Amino acid sequence: MNLTSRLNVLPFDDLDARRTVLTETFGEPIPDSLSILPPFYCDYGLGASFGERVFINQGCFFLDYGGVNIGDRVLIGPRVTLSTAGHSVELDERYDFITHAPIVIEDDVWIGAAATVTPGVTIGRGSVVGAGAVVAKDVPPLSVVTATSVVERKRLKPASTATS
Repeated sequence: MNLTSRLNVLPFDDLDARRTVLTETFGEPIPDSLSILPPFYCDYGLGASFGERVFINQGCFFLDYGGVNIGDRVLIGPRVTLSTAGHSVELDERYDFITHAPIVIEDDVWIGAAATVTPGVTIGRGSVVGAGAVVAKDVPPLSVVTATSVVERKRLKPASTATS
């Protein structure tokens, strides 16, 4: 997070300094064709990898502790969140540990503005994720997905002890 705060105060046209900070953030050289427009935020950095000709627009959040693998020619719109970490759903376990699972974005995917991708999701080759979508399950290749509606998946058990 310290490195992304440094990234986000660099002059916009200082591409060499941006590349240096991004290489340090991700712990390895990044492809010359990778374009990440600040501001950009990530909580770990070392869990992300990038293919060729990837474009990441402004204001994106990568919570990449569980791993984010981005293929070639991927376009990521502004304010997209890739979140690989979470908490247990059950109330009695929610504060005990952090769960995590990798996100895989295959080649030629386009993710629209302000979409959120949750832990463990794979977005198949050539797919489009519509702006504002919340992606909580795998997207088959060559699919277009949209939606932000609330769908009740299950009912939780009440906590065994009250917490405050």
